[in-house]
Amino acid sequence: MASDSTNRLPGEIWFLTGSQGLYGEETLNQVAHQSQRIAERLDTSAEIPLRIVWKPVLTDSDSIRRLCQEASTTDTCVGVILWMHTFSPAKMWIAGLSALDRPVLHLHTQYNLSLPWSSIDMEFMNLNQAAHGDREFAHIGSRLGVNRKIVAGHASDARVQSRVATWCRAAAGRHASRTLRLARFGDNMRDVAVTEGDKVEAQLRFGFSVNTYGVNDLVKVVDAVEEKAAAELAASYVDEYDVRPILRPDGVRHEALRYAARLELGLRTFLDEGGFTAFTTNFEDLGGLRQLPGLAVQRLMADGYGFGGEGDWKTSALLRTMKVMGSGQPGGTSFMEDYTYHLGPGEPRILGAHMLEVCPSIAADRPSCEIHPLSIGDREDPVRLVFDAAPGPAVVVGLSDVGDRFRLTANTVDVVPPAQPLPQLPVARAVWKPRPSLAESAESWLLAGAPHHTVLSSAVDIETLTDFAAMTGVELLTIDENTTTGQFAKEIRWNAAYHRLDQPL
Repeated sequence: MASDSTNRLPGEIWFLTGSQGLYGEETLNQVAHQSQRIAERLDTSAEIPLRIVWKPVLTDSDSIRRLCQEASTTDTCVGVILWMHTFSPAKMWIAGLSALDRPVLHLHTQYNLSLPWSSIDMEFMNLNQAAHGDREFAHIGSRLGVNRKIVAGHASDARVQSRVATWCRAAAGRHASRTLRLARFGDNMRDVAVTEGDKVEAQLRFGFSVNTYGVNDLVKVVDAVEEKAAAELAASYVDEYDVRPILRPDGVRHEALRYAARLELGLRTFLDEGGFTAFTTNFEDLGGLRQLPGLAVQRLMADGYGFGGEGDWKTSALLRTMKVMGSGQPGGTSFMEDYTYHLGPGEPRILGAHMLEVCPSIAADRPSCEIHPLSIGDREDPVRLVFDAAPGPAVVVGLSDVGDRFRLTANTVDVVPPAQPLPQLPVARAVWKPRPSLAESAESWLLAGAPHHTVLSSAVDIETLTDFAAMTGVELLTIDENTTTGQFAKEIRWNAAYHRLDQPL
């Protein structure tokens, strides 16, 4: 299975160390040296996807406030890790934490892994006070209601690095969401409820902006693509995919492949010139487009763009955010839809697909490039990639507007090969077994009012989504192997009470 990217994520995490002037310059120099080594250990971890940038030790309220304000206004800083190496009286942190607008990870660690039992003296004790220094800091964090992740253990521990890495991915996703611009080509599908939503509240909560354009604005760009560029891109498809003979240069439908290439080039131009990293289309509103974009959308998703069909801007934004969070991880992330069930014989499972738009980052093998009729859209037959999703653990996630808040619903699943070949199904597809079972998963999903458009990811896990939900203040309902429908219904009711009480006056 292909990864969406192999590079380190953009942005950086600032490493802030707390102490106080009481200990004297010599001790503070030791604190600085040791905190630098901790930051370097995290920065050089192969698992952590962001740069960890050490900052000078903080010993007073003014320096803490100024650095927290700087972190909040520096575009490259996507989060802060805080560690109290010694005792740092926490009243010093009130102004800084109150001004901080970045996700917080409280790392409860210490420089030494083991205690030097035979040589411990009070000098050692005074230097290595994180055990109670972090407790002092945690008290003010709780008193202020600071939303934070707490990770305890030595920085060399694989579990600690893994949990820090997960939080870093969520912080990168939050940052991507807050800077995301989304282009809607046309409106959403008529009379559909779940693809509606409050765009203003979405921008307040997540930061992304949603902008609508007439489809013919895109058509002008598509029509302006040079024929040579379209021909060259179509030729690259032949190298990259198993292109059906009918679409090859000597095939009778090759012109359709060239138009698919024209669509891709036009879409890329429109999105890149407008600074958009996510978009939607709608088969009910195609203007002068000759095909519903299929291959173009699939390839754009593979490059990290968010997408939602039928004008579903919420799923498009979620897909883009999860693309960022899963970047560089094994597996892929795709637009998806629960389509139909296999209820027996054998273990029940779900067949997921969409009309055309499933991302090849989740493909098990080299995709086939094909052309087939589409019974909706009233346009020419669209070109698309056809493949089966690679097997393995994954998560299915939906974002819905439930009226007074946004809700994320996530279901852990196991993607499996189709029980039999699907020679008559001309779309990319994934088959999965939801946890704990199809019946309890479906009952819980329906109780949550979760959407039918989703994001399927084998690159993003539940812990990352949990961190992201906490950072953005969004409700997250999780369906996994421990879920029972009765308990899930209670959780929904409890959450409703909490979120209604948490509304500002």
